[in-house]
Amino acid sequence: MAVSPVTSSVTATASLPDDLVRLAASRLLADDLLDYVHFRAVCTCWRSATVSPRGRGIVDPCFHPRRWMMLPEGDGLYPGHPKLHDNIRLVNLDTGAILRVRIPLLQDHCILDSLDGLLLLQRDHDTTVVLLHPFTGDILELPPLSTLLPLMDEDLCNFSSKKQLSYLRSVCTAGSFVDGAVTVMLAFPNLHRVAFATPQDQRWPMSTWMYGFSRPPISSRGKIYLADTFAYDRTSKIYQIDTPLPHGGELQPPKLMTTLTPDVLCSPLYFVQYDSEILVIGHTDDLYLSKLVVYKLSDLITRRYIPVSSIGDKAILIQERTLCISSKALPGVMGDTIVYTHPMEQYLVQYHLGSGTWLSAIASVFL
Repeated sequence: MAVSPVTSSVTATASLPDDLVRLAASRLLADDLLDYVHFRAVCTCWRSATVSPRGRGIVDPCFHPRRWMMLPEGDGLYPGHPKLHDNIRLVNLDTGAILRVRIPLLQDHCILDSLDGLLLLQRDHDTTVVLLHPFTGDILELPPLSTLLPLMDEDLCNFSSKKQLSYLRSVCTAGSFVDGAVTVMLAFPNLHRVAFATPQDQRWPMSTWMYGFSRPPISSRGKIYLADTFAYDRTSKIYQIDTPLPHGGELQPPKLMTTLTPDVLCSPLYFVQYDSEILVIGHTDDLYLSKLVVYKLSDLITRRYIPVSSIGDKAILIQERTLCISSKALPGVMGDTIVYTHPMEQYLVQYHLGSGTWLSAIASVFL
């Protein structure tokens, strides 16, 4: 009896050695979690040879959907709006692909931030902080945000609890994921303070020190980076705050990583994640802001002042928070460009990094 091509293909697929299956799966996982999930769905043999992300999606950083980011909805809509039916939009930063994912927790939670593609939520009735994996549904509970209220500065103590909590909902989140132990660190730009906690803690200890900054911070690999510019000599300093290690780690003050003089980079400075690198964006002229220049943070720390000449087909959006994304997701935006509101002209422009030229103004950017 003849064997159909489909049957032969399935048999050949199932007969692949487990070590070869795991090797292929690990390479897919290094690029995108969903490619790994689709790979495991091919057949039962491949599923049994590889580790399921469900139940490990938060504690194991290999399964973090770090190449996916939540998009704003626009038109007055927000995550949890009744018209969205608990759906959010996620965009793949590399391909520009957009998915709608249903998040049932949005019925009684609000979204505060994201960390490596994980969503940081706050439960409505008791302010418990929750990390959620949008694809596996894994959750990890942290102490209530309200445990920080007794630690608020004196000038905020006369505000209502609701008003004080609004100061805490603007956060930049970092995390440490080591051998199944998780520590989450929150930086509060409105308070200039930092707090951290583990799932075993009952409250969020807050830093006794304050940090200064002139632009929004960024988190990467368990660290938060921030920049502060000094008016008297126009120098900018970049600091790093480390997430405490599990099991008794302490919160250390910001570490000075590098000092930038105006001849290297002029403020305003912006951070953006570009693959595994953090890029620092600034101007070459603080008077006319005529050109933009981009450096790798790792180069600035080692005093290698070599500008980045191209970001390929990506585009950098400088808004309240910066974003580096495939230009395929941005109609009307070219690759290898920086899009932002020009500080002097106050309209949305594109700067072409490869040629070092300003392109025509654009009305808006739609995602």
